[in-house]
Amino acid sequence: MKLLFKQRFFSWFDSYDIYDEAGNVAYTVEGKLSWGHKLVIYDAGGNEVGMVVQKVLTFLPGFEIYERGNYIGCISKEFSFFQPRYNIDYNGWHIDGTFMEWDYNIADRNGRPIACISKELFHMTDTYVIDVSNPQDALYALMFVLAIDAEKCSRD
Repeated sequence: MKLLFKQRFFSWFDSYDIYDEAGNVAYTVEGKLSWGHKLVIYDAGGNEVGMVVQKVLTFLPGFEIYERGNYIGCISKEFSFFQPRYNIDYNGWHIDGTFMEWDYNIADRNGRPIACISKELFHMTDTYVIDVSNPQDALYALMFVLAIDAEKCSRD
């Protein structure tokens, strides 16, 4: 299953539409006013299905992940020199990125791929393609990509 993650061109807060392979809106992400990033994810029917909340006052960036209001884990950036690496305390997953921070792979504790994320170039706004092995993992992969994007925006 593939999802296309596109940031809206003009938005006061982080705001995204997430499209499925057929070009339909699968999820809508809206930034909410808070201390740090707070991103709420809605399904196509407008129901809140997830939330990504930045942990503030930490040495390395971290984000708490919620599914339908329940805490499911945290993603935190690990100290690394050349390639970005993130630890996820959800199902033993981890994320490795490339030097330019355009492509990422999410793998389980055994190294099996969960999702591949690639940034598309030459767009007016940030655009990522999320290729998920199991459609049941799509929301989780999306939330982790949102956290990575928010972390990168915090550095700019």
